[in-house]
Amino acid sequence: MAGMSGKAGSRVAVLMGGPSAEREVSLSSGRECANALREAGFQVIEVDAGPDLAARLQDLRPDVVFNALHGRWGEDGCVQGLLEWLRIPYTHSGVLASALAMDKQRTKDVFRAAGLPVVDSVLASREEVSQSHVLPPPYVVKPNNEGSSVGVYIVRPGSNAPRLAATMPAMVMVETYAPGREMTCTVMGDRALAVTDIITSGWYDYEAKYSVGGSRHEVPANIPAEIEAACKDYALRAHKALGCRGLSRTDFRWDESRGLTGLILLETNTQPGMTPTSLAPEQAAYCGMSFPELCRWIVEDASCDR
Repeated sequence: MAGMSGKAGSRVAVLMGGPSAEREVSLSSGRECANALREAGFQVIEVDAGPDLAARLQDLRPDVVFNALHGRWGEDGCVQGLLEWLRIPYTHSGVLASALAMDKQRTKDVFRAAGLPVVDSVLASREEVSQSHVLPPPYVVKPNNEGSSVGVYIVRPGSNAPRLAATMPAMVMVETYAPGREMTCTVMGDRALAVTDIITSGWYDYEAKYSVGGSRHEVPANIPAEIEAACKDYALRAHKALGCRGLSRTDFRWDESRGLTGLILLETNTQPGMTPTSLAPEQAAYCGMSFPELCRWIVEDASCDR
């Protein structure tokens, strides 16, 4: 199976769902990608990933796996390691890049080493964060290894320490709040596509990301050429520093009152949301690539690390 290429007519297993907090997002991405791949001429099998995934893939014997999982297990190197073991080419980043990018604190370490701008942050226990301020407000508290803004707290000046939900992990990341506009840039292979300005009435949380009318995307962003160029440069450098392959998307905050020094990297997503109206496909469409064409490119780019 490892020698097969992801050309039209190949059997593609689309992994979706899974047990993470982002299950519903993944199901939506997976169904949209499956439909697009059928339109692009592939034989598609939709697989809701569960504990029997290895056995199911051995029975199905796909030529390529399209990984539409989001969050833990599907996006953090676990499934990637399984697919390496089975020697099935798969889409998006490999084991190490996936694990690094899902760990927000280690991602920041990689960014700092690459000379990319990030805010200060620390790892702290849930109890410590709930008892006192571990950084001067304003700051943000979030799980260190979840995506889609799951479990994010913003602590403003004058507020008490946040009472974190029991569902938060034992260790969380606390980072200095970065004010400004929310922007994002997709990298496709060795090319940065475009910059999107994400416009919301408040914080870009889970509801704003996935609810109808929760946010508006302006692509290309109405920003100075210097900031657009910096976003593209930083996104590509982040992609390379983490060792990503295929498609990735890097998120930014930009405090326009500070010019270029107000541009901060937040994180890199190794498996961006993949519905036709998601941020990465919107940028691909702006560059002239339809959603089926984008999904086909992702499959044709599939490989194993080893």
